[in-house]
Amino acid sequence: TRSGAGTLGLAWADLAAGYLLLAETTPAQLAAELERLQPVEILVSEDFPLSLTGASGVRRRAPWLFANDSGKRQLQEFFGVHDLLGFGAEDLGPALGAAGALLGYIKETQRQAVPHLSGMRVEQASESLGLDAHTRRHLELVEHPRGQNEHTLFALLDRSCTPMGARLLKRWLQRPLRLRTVLGERHQAIEVLLDRRSFEEFRQAARGFGDLERILARVALKSARPRDLSTLRDALASLPKLLLPLSGLDSPLLQRLLHAIAASPPDCASLLQRALVDEPPALIRDGGMLASGFDSELDELRTLSENADAFLLQMEARERERTGISTLRVAYNRVHGFYIEVSRGQLERVPIEWTRRQTVKGAERYITEELKAFEDKVLSARERALSREKALYEELLEALIAVLAPLQELARAVAELDVLTTLAQRADELDWRKPELRQRPGISIRRGRHPVVEQVLDGPFEPNDLEMDESRRMLVITGPNMGGKSTYMRQVALIVLLAHIGSFVPAESARIGPVDRIFTRIGAGDDLAAGRSTFMVEMSETAAILHHATAHSLVLMDEIGRGTSTYDGLAIAKAVALELATRNRCYTLFATHYFELTQLAVEADGVANVHVEALEHGDKLVFLHALKAGPAPRSFGINVAQLAGIPAPVVRKAKRLLAALEARQQEPAGPQLSLFASPAELSAAAAEAEPEIIPAPLLEALRALQPDQLTPREALAAIYQLHALLGE
Repeated sequence: TRSGAGTLGLAWADLAAGYLLLAETTPAQLAAELERLQPVEILVSEDFPLSLTGASGVRRRAPWLFANDSGKRQLQEFFGVHDLLGFGAEDLGPALGAAGALLGYIKETQRQAVPHLSGMRVEQASESLGLDAHTRRHLELVEHPRGQNEHTLFALLDRSCTPMGARLLKRWLQRPLRLRTVLGERHQAIEVLLDRRSFEEFRQAARGFGDLERILARVALKSARPRDLSTLRDALASLPKLLLPLSGLDSPLLQRLLHAIAASPPDCASLLQRALVDEPPALIRDGGMLASGFDSELDELRTLSENADAFLLQMEARERERTGISTLRVAYNRVHGFYIEVSRGQLERVPIEWTRRQTVKGAERYITEELKAFEDKVLSARERALSREKALYEELLEALIAVLAPLQELARAVAELDVLTTLAQRADELDWRKPELRQRPGISIRRGRHPVVEQVLDGPFEPNDLEMDESRRMLVITGPNMGGKSTYMRQVALIVLLAHIGSFVPAESARIGPVDRIFTRIGAGDDLAAGRSTFMVEMSETAAILHHATAHSLVLMDEIGRGTSTYDGLAIAKAVALELATRNRCYTLFATHYFELTQLAVEADGVANVHVEALEHGDKLVFLHALKAGPAPRSFGINVAQLAGIPAPVVRKAKRLLAALEARQQEPAGPQLSLFASPAELSAAAAEAEPEIIPAPLLEALRALQPDQLTPREALAAIYQLHALLGE
């Protein structure tokens, strides 16, 4: 929903974790929020003015469902509170309306109470490190641009032991924090886990723990199956093994999480142990999920039903002896119940008091008064046993719902411990170090590495440093394609991001001052659906950065201005770089092939030149991937083209043309015209250009020609004449 001031209200339900979340944002940030949340369904008001192109599951609802006052009343009623001060939501506007619409939709679709939504949290933009949709995709956090999940940061980190831990890790990556206290506790917890190597024993105990968040959500909706409850039973029984390796560790965060686990309802585990059989069936409908001894009435009904087999065997033996029918058998099926079956060859021995029940191929089936009475008794016992078992199962779910809140806290604590121990395991295996988050502005990284590229390389990764502070805010990065410029820029962004989820980082050391957002302008492609060219996409992303980057933002700019003419592109690139360096004053890594931009280090304060090193060895180019001070000696573009497989004659011709162009060093013949130039400006430019382009005698001869009056032979003669003048 939205307010008149341009503020958008968002509300979303995490049904697995049992939380309702609220936030207020701007139209410009809506795409980034949807990219982060990846919702299955989106509810918007019918008068919502913004386009949601590309979003799936959009449902338009009546505007009155999004009223702020109504939403506030619904939230107060749902949580049973007098006001929303305790949630920090009392002063919210359109987010309350969005929450009211969401609660109404959940009640409408679930058609029952949703007690597992036991909490509400307000997300403030100031709490998190801002990432727009482009940045999330460019940094390949959870999904590769080609749609694959491998070779992403999440794929590298995810060694979680539980599904809920994997989901939490993904949420941390999608919403890195700026809360130094929270991040400091996470860093310290991982450091303690590494010092004592406690993460190994915990991870061993957590394997097969189960997805408690999803199970508890199904318990709340009374849709949990018997095997869900057996998984919950086994998880609760394994809690002592989880607590043991982490007890006594000097970490406030770990101790709080252990306390949440230890505070789980003590009677819940014993209740499930007594109630469920060791291997319950998949479905409730056939019964058999509750253990013997749990309920005396159920045991009595089961005993009566289970004794049927013995009675049938006794009756079958007695009737065979009485009638002399050796093929006689007593059996049961679901359609016709109990019956006595006699083959056709023995029908003359059937007693007259038997009643025919069914004819089948080669046999007749009968019923007796004794068998009918037993059938009524047994079938009644089975039906009553199944009914009793289902009622007891409902009571079991109600008992779990009564302690749902502490069970959810337990699940959240286990999920967070899973993430912390996973990050400790990754830091140990990948040789990552603890970052330092400090208040002094600047970013200092020693021997930083790209976390994903390092793992897919066959050889060793070349680490590089970064030093940015108040006097050094922009690095102009030059060097050949394939030399590692983009990798270097991305690794800086990923190191900063990892530090802000509480993880260790792939560097020898990292000291990071305040950072509010990360922006990237890397790569581009046509947006055909929106009718935008590659260059338009590039400029749109650049405009967003110029409008929103602050002195605390980290900006990655890669090859601005490539989609237009050389002088246009150079002018745009230089203007953008100067704006970022002088007005925005953000921490900027500016990669370019325009060597003219290396002059920015002289023209503007806070700008320095660096380059990725490459060497020519004969006709071959060797990439060293090392970052050095100063501008690159040249682009090496033709060498890279040769490596890409451009035919040798084309490469030789390109080298000759490059030598000729470098020798001429001439300016264009006239000024470049604007797309929107007036006819007068076009005529003046043409007149100015004519003497330089067309010699005067040739121009006079051209003006003297009357093309409509020439015969073919005269036209041919005129061409020869013009050619002769051109030669002169």
